[in-house]
Amino acid sequence: MGGTAQGGMNAGYRARLHRALRDPVAWTDLIQMLKAAGAAVAAWVIAFEVAGLPQPFLAPWAALLVVHSTVYRSFWKGAKQISATVLGVLLAWGTGSLFGLNPLALGMMLIAGLLMGRTRWLRNEATTAAATAMLVLTAGQSTDGSVLLGRLLDTFIGVAVGVVVNMLVWPPFRDLTAARAVEAVGRRVGALLAQMADELGDGCRDEDVEEWVRQSHHLDETVNEAWALVRQARESGRLNPRRGSVAVREPGEFGEILERTGQSLAEVRSMARTLGYSITDTHEWDEGFRDRWIGLLAETGWAIQHPDTRRLGEIRVRLRVLASDYSDDQLSARYWPEYGGLILNLRNIATSMDEVADSDPVSASLRGPLRSAL
Repeated sequence: MGGTAQGGMNAGYRARLHRALRDPVAWTDLIQMLKAAGAAVAAWVIAFEVAGLPQPFLAPWAALLVVHSTVYRSFWKGAKQISATVLGVLLAWGTGSLFGLNPLALGMMLIAGLLMGRTRWLRNEATTAAATAMLVLTAGQSTDGSVLLGRLLDTFIGVAVGVVVNMLVWPPFRDLTAARAVEAVGRRVGALLAQMADELGDGCRDEDVEEWVRQSHHLDETVNEAWALVRQARESGRLNPRRGSVAVREPGEFGEILERTGQSLAEVRSMARTLGYSITDTHEWDEGFRDRWIGLLAETGWAIQHPDTRRLGEIRVRLRVLASDYSDDQLSARYWPEYGGLILNLRNIATSMDEVADSDPVSASLRGPLRSAL
């Protein structure tokens, strides 16, 4: 029996390893790490062996920082880093020439560098100018013109090597990462609906409602994170020499999918509040309505988790039938607005998520040129 369990664990491990080896996103991340390390080493070799710079510590540092997640960001970050480095060298030269190296001068210089780093152009590079100035000043090189020029050349080499490596060695696309995030948040909406249906079967409590609302807000944050990945996917097509970069700059329906997902989450909260404030307070659920509506809620959750547009279309039809069946004075007028609201919420969710299920963003990304090669 122990052997069987061990065999199952080994099989599970092999399956995970196989998925990882066939995962284009994992390969892209691994390649980016290897590129960053290779660019840093290459920059140091060029600066030391070819340019003959002594102690070329800024070259590998600059190269490491500019091998970014997109080619466009490498260019943009490289330009900012060069600007910050030039500013740092000038700060060190001015401080060394005027005050020399002492604690007060060092502190004033660092404050000035950090303040300059807060400007709009150098935002996110606030410490680069200050750190460069500190390294140059404390190394005793702040008044040696040839050494200062060497530090600038050191940085230029690192930035140039990092940008060239990121642009020419398998420049990354990020559309598949975005597609997976978009698809995952949709499936989590389905999981939340299935959870609601399951817990409603045992009776609805105030803490259940609050948990549903809390989870919907958390999913809103996940939608925002997916939006950031969509923007990064679009950016990854800019200045990218690979075939298909135009398509990546306009990654299809991602934006519309996320908007529909956000609308569905608003409907989920409305539905949860209706259950919490109205239906559960009356304790007078019509049993026939209750069973049919909860059943449709569970089916909607399943159809979203296992993208099934046919099932979602059928659910919308059955919701219309449910509304028709209970609209002829079969429910007290006092409670019909609440029941009608629940039907409307669920119909809107099924309609919005039908478009999400039909899009299949991951498969669309994998069909893109060269992206399924790994």
